[in-house]
Amino acid sequence: MPTPSNADSHAIDVVLPCLDEAAALPGVLAALPPGYRAIVVDNGSRDGSPEVAARCGATVVHEPRRGYGAAVHAGLAAAGTDVVCVLDADGSFDPAELAALVTPVLAGRADLAVGRRRPVARGVWPWHARAGTALVAALLRRRGVPLHDLSPIRAGRREALLALGVRDRAFGYPLELLIRAAHAGWRIHEIDVRYAPRAAGTRSKVSGSVRGTLRATRDFAAVLRTVGVPR
Repeated sequence: MPTPSNADSHAIDVVLPCLDEAAALPGVLAALPPGYRAIVVDNGSRDGSPEVAARCGATVVHEPRRGYGAAVHAGLAAAGTDVVCVLDADGSFDPAELAALVTPVLAGRADLAVGRRRPVARGVWPWHARAGTALVAALLRRRGVPLHDLSPIRAGRREALLALGVRDRAFGYPLELLIRAAHAGWRIHEIDVRYAPRAAGTRSKVSGSVRGTLRATRDFAAVLRTVGVPR
């Protein structure tokens, strides 16, 4: 498994969980800011995503265990920089906005910076996905976690993220991460980010269908049962 060098102390590794995102990867990887290095974690793609990522200069990690959390964890394990970002590979987020998340972490003002999705057009974020996220976020806010979203774009320090011991390897990973971070007293900053339609030729594994949203909701419920919410 290739691991990026840690020689450049100013570099930022970006973990991109990937399942059949060949159509989006060239644009996403080309848009990464200077100094941001892509680690594409292939989670069983059948469309040539690993080869596309490699041709675009990304480090490619293969994670055979299916699941968003499994891919993110493999990417964090493979990263070699102090601060690490996580970003969806479908083109729905502008990689240029990663810098706004990294800045408070590097400055010591935040332990974890997460994006709050702001759709750029109607229909970008389907009602069923938005409603489910709003419900879970409201529960967290009532327990003192200052968040309105559980978006898949964030930045934090690699060793601290791994030390949280997040166990979920499916769609419940972001929720468990936030709960464990709150339990640990982390300073969590939420920053608005643009949320656009994913690249043509790609399909959402969660928000693109009611079935996907229900699967994510099931995973969220499992996390709430096993980890609970901060008090």
